[in-house]
Amino acid sequence: FENVPVMAASALAVTVPVYPPARALEVAQDRVVEKKFLNGIGIPTADFCPVDNDDELTAALKKFDGSGILKTRRMDGSLAAYDPAENVHRSGILHSSTLPARIGSETAAAAQAAAAEILAALDYVGVIGIEFFVLADGALLANEIAPRVHNSGHWTEAACIVSQFEQHIRAVAGLPLGNPGRHFDCVMENLIGDDMLRVPALLAEPDLMLHLYGKAEARPGRKMGHFTRMSRYR
Repeated sequence: FENVPVMAASALAVTVPVYPPARALEVAQDRVVEKKFLNGIGIPTADFCPVDNDDELTAALKKFDGSGILKTRRMDGSLAAYDPAENVHRSGILHSSTLPARIGSETAAAAQAAAAEILAALDYVGVIGIEFFVLADGALLANEIAPRVHNSGHWTEAACIVSQFEQHIRAVAGLPLGNPGRHFDCVMENLIGDDMLRVPALLAEPDLMLHLYGKAEARPGRKMGHFTRMSRYR
């Protein structure tokens, strides 16, 4: 089984001999890298074309007269995407995340497709947050990548069976990913600084989940907790 972490083998090889060598794993884990390696040392292979999107697939089929075998480059993984949240920032700090976001289905699909490409390019395992700007025509501009669980995904604690935190552990532990489906429309809002004074009133709301971080001192701009208010059962 060659699909073991190359970085771990490479790090180990700094101090002790590792055989087979980490380079062999790196080559064997990606079918395109593998074929280019073989060709590079003068060993012929069957003709091949890398395929990363529909247009490249169409071009490859045309090159091969409509027949061929399509294989994944690396070991098949699994992907689960939470619904895109609409984020509002105040003074450079995330104020709220609202579900559903006011975007069309094509924009949501484009965001998820872009996320999938990023994950594949990084050979990523775990939860990742990706922030996009939405233009007037629905097109997307990527802004930031957060390779971790993220504040904008805290709403998943209240509105999903499997939160972003559990999903992360499932991914890094090699367990099946959970259903990312959302069961409520919701708004997650951060409690920042003196917002802690709102806690008694928030506790009185029936459809609200409150999460306090246990910080002893409330300071301006400091995230003290968050709450998620559910509005409709789906």
